[in-house]
Amino acid sequence: MTPGARRALTAASRLFYERGIHAVGVELIAAEAGVTKKTLYDRFGSKEQIVVEYLADRDDRWRAYVTEELARAAPNPVDRVLTVFDASRAWMTETSPKGCSMVNAHAEISDPSHPAHAIITGQKHWMLALFSDLVSDLPPDRPAADLARILMLLHEGALVAHGLRIFPDPIGRARDEARALLETRV
Repeated sequence: MTPGARRALTAASRLFYERGIHAVGVELIAAEAGVTKKTLYDRFGSKEQIVVEYLADRDDRWRAYVTEELARAAPNPVDRVLTVFDASRAWMTETSPKGCSMVNAHAEISDPSHPAHAIITGQKHWMLALFSDLVSDLPPDRPAADLARILMLLHEGALVAHGLRIFPDPIGRARDEARALLETRV
């Protein structure tokens, strides 16, 4: 990626997250990045593709972050699940004060034919698969798929509540609920 294209993607990422995808035009992205609209269209082809690359980059960074955190986690399945909640709390505090970028993007892009839709839903499918994998070694008094879905609901609800700022530390609260749920299984 050229330096100008990198600046454009960095500017677009910040603007899309802060202001919303529909509220940001290519003129603003170009101005913020110090590039021409022609540069944007030469590199990305369309605003739609800039959105795709913004979300794909965020998804890649999120998955790498969680994977790194899990690599350092204790091998116990409960601790590994709680590590995901801890990683989410740190990520949201450091990079996402307005909530989950995928959830926010989905509020604007709900059309399954939009190329960014697959990235948004792909991340959430990945999270469900991650929770499914993490609980697969727990005793089978409840199907792992059911438990993974409950954990996903706790996690995603906490991300939304974090962005809404209705009460303090929703991710910590969801983590506590996840711990209580998981401790009944071990």
